[in-house]
Amino acid sequence: MSKFDEQIIVVPRTTAFDEEKNHFNGFLAGDQSQAQAIYETLSQYEVKRRGDMEEDPSYKQLISYCLLENESGEILVYDRLSGGGEERLHGQSSIGVGGHMNDVPDATSINEAFRTNAQRELNEEVGLSDEHAQDLEYIGFINDDTNEVGQVHLGVVFKIKVSSDDVEAKETDTLKIAWKSYEDINNYDDFETWSALILEALA
Repeated sequence: MSKFDEQIIVVPRTTAFDEEKNHFNGFLAGDQSQAQAIYETLSQYEVKRRGDMEEDPSYKQLISYCLLENESGEILVYDRLSGGGEERLHGQSSIGVGGHMNDVPDATSINEAFRTNAQRELNEEVGLSDEHAQDLEYIGFINDDTNEVGQVHLGVVFKIKVSSDDVEAKETDTLKIAWKSYEDINNYDDFETWSALILEALA
């Protein structure tokens, strides 16, 4: 199946942002009332064909975006290689492991659906088993309407503590991973927009 035929979770922009009252750009911490209001709308998601959504800014495609920290407090940084699926992001570094979300029909809550999707991506991208991917912490949202990729996506950001030994690049033709301390990351220009915005907020 083509990636464009994938059925993905989306939310109408007007619903997510309450007719733009809750619109934001950048990273929005999950404990803020604005983020809580957005989160409450996401259970009204719809399932649409990815190819139809890629250039339709009236919908926000929901993306799981998970930051991994190891025992030493270092963060996982990966480089997107040319074998990856999203050509617009090739050659850029990222701190977020994730991807498009699919419907989870037997999920009893939107929270469970998000976590199921995030755990799947962690397993597929960096080999983190379900056993080691249980302690996902929701920390907020990331949005950037200043570019064509960002206009059609909304990131649900998680953080998880892991052992370095439990993580490896599963698709070495698409990802190259490394552990770095926050202090060692002092140039955000090499990072994709979402990662740069999160790093600035966390700094």
